[in-house]
Amino acid sequence: MRRKIIAGNWKMNKLPNEAMEFINSLQERIKDIQCEVVLCVPYTDLFYSLLTAQGTSINIGAQNMHWEESGSYTGEISANMLKCINVNYVIIGHSERRKYFAETDELINKKLITAISHEITPILCIGENLKERALGIQEEIVLKQITIALQGLSKEQVKNVIIAYEPIWAIGTGKVATKEDVNNMLKGIRKQISIMYDENVAQNITLLYGGSVNKDNAKELLNIPDMDGALVGGASLDASEFGKLLNQYSIS
Repeated sequence: MRRKIIAGNWKMNKLPNEAMEFINSLQERIKDIQCEVVLCVPYTDLFYSLLTAQGTSINIGAQNMHWEESGSYTGEISANMLKCINVNYVIIGHSERRKYFAETDELINKKLITAISHEITPILCIGENLKERALGIQEEIVLKQITIALQGLSKEQVKNVIIAYEPIWAIGTGKVATKEDVNNMLKGIRKQISIMYDENVAQNITLLYGGSVNKDNAKELLNIPDMDGALVGGASLDASEFGKLLNQYSIS
């Protein structure tokens, strides 16, 4: 079933005390919210964020995880480590992970399978760079990413995957894809899901858009028919601004 979700990706920002202050402030601003809210925070903020968010409408997620249960993987965190503190969401395949840590579609597939097996909802990030868009191969790139990432997942498993389309050239740049560009890509994604699975799965999977989403453009973007929500970066770091964005969704 399609879900209305706004997820914030804090990236490498906020200390635990700042995270707790943010959550308390945000909760006061979104009492009548009509969508799910997920904050994907740094590992060091997870425990304190989960404690602070208890009893609120705010869910807490991680920004990455390893595909193995345990082992000699210095600096990594496993899915069972996240699950044991009740983390129920994780971002997988963000473009910054692909770029700076050489994550491939095949590796991302391993992470997806592991997340699903631990009943953690993965937010799968996909998207083309500026060169690929200029060459007109953006849909080819994105559909290839989806095909490899979802390989081996059953119909029931893929229903639990949230897909976030984030054109790399729009992340943190202030550039926003047009409504037509976003809707065309989301339609293409649903079509690919229907080919891989069936039309019912395609129409019920949750699709987000990310790329310089803020309080000023959220209402227009969130009215795109095939878009169920957004993955928000910089605009999720300020409780007041993020609260305004969330309330835009409630009235969109």
